[in-house]
Amino acid sequence: MFKRALVSQLAERLAESRRFIQIVTGSRQTGKTTAITQALEISDVPKHFVSGDDPSATSAEWLRNEWQQARALAKSGEAILAVDEVQKIENWSSIVKLLWDEDARLKTQLKVVLTGSSSLLLQKGLGESLKGRFEILYSPHWNYTECKEAFGYSLDDFLFFGGYPGAAPLIKDENRWARYMGTSIVEPTISQDILLMEEVRKPALLRSLFMLGAGYSAQELSFTKLLGQLQDAGNTVTLAHYLDLLGKAGMLIGLQKYSGNKIAVRKSSPRFMVFDTSLMTFSDGTGRRRLLENPKDRGRLVESAVGAYLLARSKEEGFEVYWWRERNDEVDFVIRKGRNLTAIEVKSGRAKNVGGSLVFKSLYPEAFSLIVGSTDLSLEDFLLGTKPLFI
Repeated sequence: MFKRALVSQLAERLAESRRFIQIVTGSRQTGKTTAITQALEISDVPKHFVSGDDPSATSAEWLRNEWQQARALAKSGEAILAVDEVQKIENWSSIVKLLWDEDARLKTQLKVVLTGSSSLLLQKGLGESLKGRFEILYSPHWNYTECKEAFGYSLDDFLFFGGYPGAAPLIKDENRWARYMGTSIVEPTISQDILLMEEVRKPALLRSLFMLGAGYSAQELSFTKLLGQLQDAGNTVTLAHYLDLLGKAGMLIGLQKYSGNKIAVRKSSPRFMVFDTSLMTFSDGTGRRRLLENPKDRGRLVESAVGAYLLARSKEEGFEVYWWRERNDEVDFVIRKGRNLTAIEVKSGRAKNVGGSLVFKSLYPEAFSLIVGSTDLSLEDFLLGTKPLFI
């Protein structure tokens, strides 16, 4: 069975002395449970695995009982407790804090790993109760390297079908694949990871925002113009809030323009970007052949693949992702990590003004430049990670 880098990373942390709770978070259906199972198999200490998907797993008392079972395994040494989908347990962060601190006080060598599909509730719980007690490991959508090695994807396969491992066996049947995307990924993410965990007064508007925004991936669209295309009326503040929720759920984000002026960044119209190209192709509803063979559509798909790749790496590596435009000069992506700055242009095949990175470089001489799709850096090589993102 294929093992992601996440598996060895988690296994290494579980082999260390008890120090932090390990939290694995990421979008739905990206393989968090599989990664934990594989990491636990590597460890030779006793372990106890439970899931918040258990129908009885709704109370703090259930979690306390499972924790007690894991403590029993640690009486003669180290043990591991793994709780999958912990965000489904009521008041999970408070009880985890209490039990973790009890173990620390009694010097119980119980290591703990938690997973959760929704960063929405996880972030809330972590901020409220567990400060200083945890480390986060991200489980992003599968990248091109992983899909190529695990499923034999071609570049075009990856551009259209994206990086959801559960959907990989279905790519020979586009209709079946699309049904899986809708019923197993898109709708559960919205109805369970967002609507059940955040106050959303207009669920239909949120769903419409996702479908329209994902279809506009790699394009700039102001909230005012967006309102004109949505049937359910709202306001720009509501749309911005809903887009933030979709971003935290790992579906759709609005990239802001890069500027040395932080106020200008906040006021700019967003450039929509999906976290995985499959979300764009699903929302578009157009067949693979048309999207890949039409230069304009393929261009947006290519740019979305580059954007999704950067978003996935940004969380783990700690950099920010923007885009930039000044009049007719444009840079597809600008990434910043501390004082390091890189401008990334994508030669995708669709018509647009070129040379934006030269203008950007004149304004920000310290910036490093990359041109994806050039003779020096093909799209495939970029997605395979052969080129450093920063100097």
